[in-house]
Amino acid sequence: MQTPLLDRNASLQHASTKVQWDLVVIGGGATGLGVAVDAATRGYKTILLEQHDFAKGTSSRSTKLVHGGVRYLAMGDIKLVYDALRERGIIFRNASHLAHAQPFIIPCYSVFSKWKYLIGLKIYDWLAGRYRIGKSTFVSQKETHASLPGIRTEHLKGGIRYFDGQFDDARLAINLAQTATQHGASVLNYCKVTALCKDGSGKVNGVRFTDQETGKEFQLQAKTVINATGVFVDEILQLDIDQHRPLVRPSQGTHVVVDRAFLGGRDALMIPETSDGRVLFGVPWHNHLLLGTTDTPIESHSLEPRPLETEIDFILKTAAAYLTNPPRKKDILSIFAGLRPLAAPNKENGSTKEISRDHKLIISSSGLITITGGKWTTYRKMAEDTVDKAAETAALETKQCRTRDIKIHGHSAHGTPGHWAVYGSDAEAIQALAYEDPALSEKLHIRFDHTAAEVVWAVRHEMARTVEDVLARRFRILFLDAAASTEMAPQVATLMARELQKDESWVRQQIEHFRSLASRYLPNGETAIVNERTN
Repeated sequence: MQTPLLDRNASLQHASTKVQWDLVVIGGGATGLGVAVDAATRGYKTILLEQHDFAKGTSSRSTKLVHGGVRYLAMGDIKLVYDALRERGIIFRNASHLAHAQPFIIPCYSVFSKWKYLIGLKIYDWLAGRYRIGKSTFVSQKETHASLPGIRTEHLKGGIRYFDGQFDDARLAINLAQTATQHGASVLNYCKVTALCKDGSGKVNGVRFTDQETGKEFQLQAKTVINATGVFVDEILQLDIDQHRPLVRPSQGTHVVVDRAFLGGRDALMIPETSDGRVLFGVPWHNHLLLGTTDTPIESHSLEPRPLETEIDFILKTAAAYLTNPPRKKDILSIFAGLRPLAAPNKENGSTKEISRDHKLIISSSGLITITGGKWTTYRKMAEDTVDKAAETAALETKQCRTRDIKIHGHSAHGTPGHWAVYGSDAEAIQALAYEDPALSEKLHIRFDHTAAEVVWAVRHEMARTVEDVLARRFRILFLDAAASTEMAPQVATLMARELQKDESWVRQQIEHFRSLASRYLPNGETAIVNERTN
């Protein structure tokens, strides 16, 4: 049997040894995983702790774009766009199985808007330099309609086609975890940090954490500790200092998923000016259509943020202004919200427009390093800056960053067709499981191509511990079609129980928990799922 890169028992065994780690990374989202990969590839002894599953929070709830940020260009943040476009190119090179070029069209309803957007996007192309992935061009009214069959054509003057990147966020997170372990790191999900350890001078020299599956407590010694917990950075900082000014101002982004037929074609739609002065995307994703996002300042945060009715209505209303047959609430297959860990400004401000999208590094007097802000596209550069600072702060041996050229696990020079594409080089090994046991070739749902073999793989090789881990982040079904994911849950739970050596009680609990969770991903709650299952 192939040795798994993500072996939870082995990582717990490593955590129980009395060694001093160079870096303890708290947080298993994009930033924390990026830090773990960077540190491990430099040769630093690294361990990562995540309180839930990898990418449970913000990092699995993006708009699925690897982009420089057209809106940030309009706001004049040239440096952020410049850096992000180069990072987009690096992701394309190192994770080719997960990231690809996606054509977008901005529909133009006036001659002025046609030239305004074309000039802006030419600058966008120029900033990308050798990492440019396509050329922005004007397209006629006829071609715009042919490329976006669902678009309104009244007064349409044509459109501007430009290119940006698309990816699968949670799948990249899993592959980053595998890459980190491939280079010697230990990574753990469902391990919650409960305390920061300090020496006699008040310097942080380790952490205590609890394995949430067994309740067992561990203590780690470390030369430096990195707080990369996204919207939860303030909770870790409170373990360091009882009172401090919050570093993060959460902003909620909600997405609505509907049938791809509402837009049609392979191009994505970019609506450049919504009623609140932002942009809205309609992006084909895993044969569905992702509409979003919003940008709503909120006061509290959680692992399962709830989309607001006003956000859902805003997305549907904005889409209706551009589509001939716009989706209605009854057409929604899934709704999800994510929280952006925006670096808060010094002054009170009710809007998130002025809050920095760039990242910030903070070094506490205790030596705790906190990284906050940023976005998926720039995760690698954020990690590089963080590890550089960690090495300096902890007086580690100076070692150069290597991640510009490190291939992410799964990278494949040869594309894999269909839904197998996101597995990259792992696809063949997963398919081999079904050859060995034909029962594992069974599809889990009539509307999706996922098979039982993929569940087994997720448990054995991707550290999936719950039905939610599989259906939300290993497969993405919860985010695509909540009702279908509920129908898949019993079979997934049974397959996982066999692999994890769990009993029937565990199976029932997993199914019940997942059904309750999935009901929150539909506009009409649990009733909608019950009706779907009985029709």
